[in-house]
Amino acid sequence: MSQIPADFKVKVGVQLHPQHISYENFAEAVSIVDEMGVDSIWNWDHFFPIYGRSQGNHFEAWTLLAAMAVLSQRAYIGCLVTCNAYRNSALLSNMAKTIDHISNGRLILGLGAGWFERDFQEYGYQFGSNGSRLAELEASLPILLHRWQVDMPKPIRGTIPILIGGGGEKKTLRIAAQYANIWHGYGDSEILLHKRQVLHQWCRKCGRDPQEIECSTTVRNPSEQRLEELVSVGITHIILAMKFPWDFATLERIIQWRNRFYNTST
Repeated sequence: MSQIPADFKVKVGVQLHPQHISYENFAEAVSIVDEMGVDSIWNWDHFFPIYGRSQGNHFEAWTLLAAMAVLSQRAYIGCLVTCNAYRNSALLSNMAKTIDHISNGRLILGLGAGWFERDFQEYGYQFGSNGSRLAELEASLPILLHRWQVDMPKPIRGTIPILIGGGGEKKTLRIAAQYANIWHGYGDSEILLHKRQVLHQWCRKCGRDPQEIECSTTVRNPSEQRLEELVSVGITHIILAMKFPWDFATLERIIQWRNRFYNTST
């Protein structure tokens, strides 16, 4: 801990799984975790449950984000992550801008290439290949950025932070180096350290300062040792994945860890 600067900040988020629940269950949780002091609240972008009963309750990401914007007051909100293929890029830019205004500038636009084949097949989208989906993701980003500059009203902060999720070293991390404000990775500390190093290599090739990109990951019931390991490899936004019934005790434990060891003042 002594090697970490005194003003070093770590953020704690929570991803509330929008499946096998009622809307009332979800809405109540959003208000509770916002009051608990999380830095960010996330849902995900699927059309069906991805575990448990295949035909269980499930809610759509972006209409749910509009509700999350109203139900919360302080935390950033976002989708971890939006599947780029499901929505026209110009339309998505307008959706994001609208949620940004509803939330008073608290939206983070999480984006990924998509992976859950059932979503594509049952809703009539072309699944394609990993390469084709990543190419579509890359093509969408200039469109999003352009529309935020020309459509009115503009986003509250002039633009909207972009999170890119995924760890592919040849394409995904290059795209993140070019466009992301936050990169979201998965894996143990050793994997995340390696991926972050590759991301920084792409940043240098792109002429981007690596320090401009925040690094985040998802955890499930982590020990304090695990949390410290993540910080030691450069992860500064730690997001707890939660399913119903909600484990608020674990979330509170992580928030208290953040408050004990890291400066959270704004």
